[in-house]
Amino acid sequence: MKILILGGGNMGLTYAQCFLRSRIVTPDQLMILCRTYEKANHLSEHYEGRFFSDPRLCVPEADLLILAVKPQDSGKLFQEMQGLTDPGQVLLSIMAGVRMETIAQALGIRKITRAMPNLPAQIGAGVTAFSSTEEVTRIELVMVQNLLNTTGKTVYVENEDMLDAATAISGSGPAYVYYFMHAMIEAAQKMGFSPSEAELLVGQTFTGAIDLYNKSDLSCQEWIGKVASKGGTTEAALRVFGEKALHDAITSGANAALKRASELGK
Repeated sequence: MKILILGGGNMGLTYAQCFLRSRIVTPDQLMILCRTYEKANHLSEHYEGRFFSDPRLCVPEADLLILAVKPQDSGKLFQEMQGLTDPGQVLLSIMAGVRMETIAQALGIRKITRAMPNLPAQIGAGVTAFSSTEEVTRIELVMVQNLLNTTGKTVYVENEDMLDAATAISGSGPAYVYYFMHAMIEAAQKMGFSPSEAELLVGQTFTGAIDLYNKSDLSCQEWIGKVASKGGTTEAALRVFGEKALHDAITSGANAALKRASELGK
């Protein structure tokens, strides 16, 4: 199987390295299309795979096409791919907001999967929601899922609209976590810790809490109950969070992200 990744940016290279690391493909089977010859030449000196700047030299050769460019660049890319694709090719898009029907009409390909990865995919700890058209066979879908699994975990959704919801939760989610961490780091520094001490305390607290959650069957509420004793320090903090309606602010923020994702898709 020959794979072509269209886009030599962060996510494109992340997929390339994950595929090679898992030995799903060999360097000879992996192609990456870059925007310019200079970029292709530069990347070829630092990464494994075959690098191109001319779609005519690689698009027809691929069994699987992976669209890994920014959504705003999709129109130009579609124009460059005109007449080069084949209906038998399978296409995987990780472009946010560009719907499968739009891709099908632009390229004449009906075997399309669309995925929403998130930033931790860069270290193999991501989570990706993905969907597909009816024309994708079960074997092809398993093939795509195996590729996506090299970057972390996957969730298949039958309704493409759910990818907007995944964008709001897991796609944007790392920024929500960093936002909360940043606030805690600032609080720790105001209490007298040095920046490095504050980052260690907060970073390890998040890592440990998530590991505990993942290694148990307890819910978040049950874990909160284990930490918060009646009349204690944690209860005092949680009371303020409730008074400030932090829970509602978080859910409202996620819903705002969902609304924006839906708008971009239209």
